[in-house]
Amino acid sequence: MKLYSINTGYFKLDGGAMFGVVPKSIWNKINPADDNNLCSWALRCLLIEDGNRLILVDNGNGDKQDAKFFSHYYLHGDDTLDKSLAKYGFNRNDITDVFLTHLHFDHCGGSIIRQGDQLVPAFPNAVYWSNTEHWDWAVFPNDREKASFLKENILPIKESGQLQMVEINGGINGRLGETVFTENISVRFVSGHTQAMMLPQIKYKGRTIVFMADLLPSAGHIPMPYVMAYDMFPLTTLHEKKSFLQEAVANDYLLFFEHDPVNECCSLQQTEKGIRAGTYFKLEEV
Repeated sequence: MKLYSINTGYFKLDGGAMFGVVPKSIWNKINPADDNNLCSWALRCLLIEDGNRLILVDNGNGDKQDAKFFSHYYLHGDDTLDKSLAKYGFNRNDITDVFLTHLHFDHCGGSIIRQGDQLVPAFPNAVYWSNTEHWDWAVFPNDREKASFLKENILPIKESGQLQMVEINGGINGRLGETVFTENISVRFVSGHTQAMMLPQIKYKGRTIVFMADLLPSAGHIPMPYVMAYDMFPLTTLHEKKSFLQEAVANDYLLFFEHDPVNECCSLQQTEKGIRAGTYFKLEEV
């Protein structure tokens, strides 16, 4: 198995929304805001070469929305999905599986492209993976979250016939259970940010690496109070973070961050103030 960090660029989001109840006087030291209170965030995906499968976890914003849409998010940087795949000798046609942690536009926007007046899969040879609970949540969105679920990103996946669902095993105490995806990848389900978001948990070189998606969008979100205002159920996120971090530090998991603009990965350590980031490193250094 081989893992590759796939950078698709950067975008900007409101710092207050990203850090929730934490005051700007504190979070601005972690990710300094510009004059519009906007912070830069990565759109970092993960490519997993596992036997004869090439699995892409999330795929960034894509580029099919209009200029007005993207003007809200200030896309910047020289990285693109295609350039990052090419760096490792791959292209879109090589992808066998597109694993979508959830269907917010900054995680699945690259799933579908425009060909003339048609919306078609960007990865013609891939199976796209979601799960029934999250799919229904996204296709019939609540009023608060519907701006993040764009139909042009989602519905053409099903129409293509390339969509399959990850099975959700029964959990306990209202929690969703974990699912085996491949021999080396299991799936954790969390529902604080959005219903049934999926976190791939990967056995790699004798370690466990967890793709954090939006449970922990950056290393700056490791302390307990740092919960995004974007989360649908912040107290659920708080519970999920606490449970995960306790398990992760006890088992020496490594964390891979999708949105941290600086840090790809980190270990964890127990401190007097609680669980905090340990050593920062790039994925290629594992």
